[in-house]
Amino acid sequence: MTEARPDSRRMTISDPQVMRALAHPARIAIMEYLSSREGGATATDCAEIVQLSPSATSYHLRALAKFGLVQHAPSRGDARERLWQTVSPSYTVDSGPSASSETRAAELALIEAHTVRDAQRTREWIRRAHDEPAEWYEAAWLSDTLLLITAEELAELNVAFQDLLAPYRKRGRADPPPGARSVAVQYRSLPVD
Repeated sequence: MTEARPDSRRMTISDPQVMRALAHPARIAIMEYLSSREGGATATDCAEIVQLSPSATSYHLRALAKFGLVQHAPSRGDARERLWQTVSPSYTVDSGPSASSETRAAELALIEAHTVRDAQRTREWIRRAHDEPAEWYEAAWLSDTLLLITAEELAELNVAFQDLLAPYRKRGRADPPPGARSVAVQYRSLPVD
């Protein structure tokens, strides 16, 4: 699964061990959290996000570091504080067309873990949608559209979609306007026939 126009800072993961290391809900959440923050975060900061103890979160951070996905960040002045940051702000998984069955299985496990997380976010939104402010309720959108396009057109569409999202990415948006919230956008463009 390659990206039509990869970000030059995007890490490409093709090693099945790295894919398996990432295919854990807490590690996916840690990577997402660290990828959205400049300057990194502590294990305690990450623990609040993944709802685990700081020691359990430290274990997951060390596992991610073992595979080169996170590293220690420069200190914010307190030498006792250990900060972590992602090595790359984003990653893509590319097992290649001639991947072994082990690699394909690891890729599938990672993709399924992300799919479960996406579905969970959707269910959580639907459960609380009517309690949200009207402007957020009306702005949220779920859509399923079938297109009839060529592979080249699909590649162009993927690039256009990424370009459309770029100015709003959490990590790069230094001064968001008042009322801005984190919004999860899941986009898939997959042949179905």
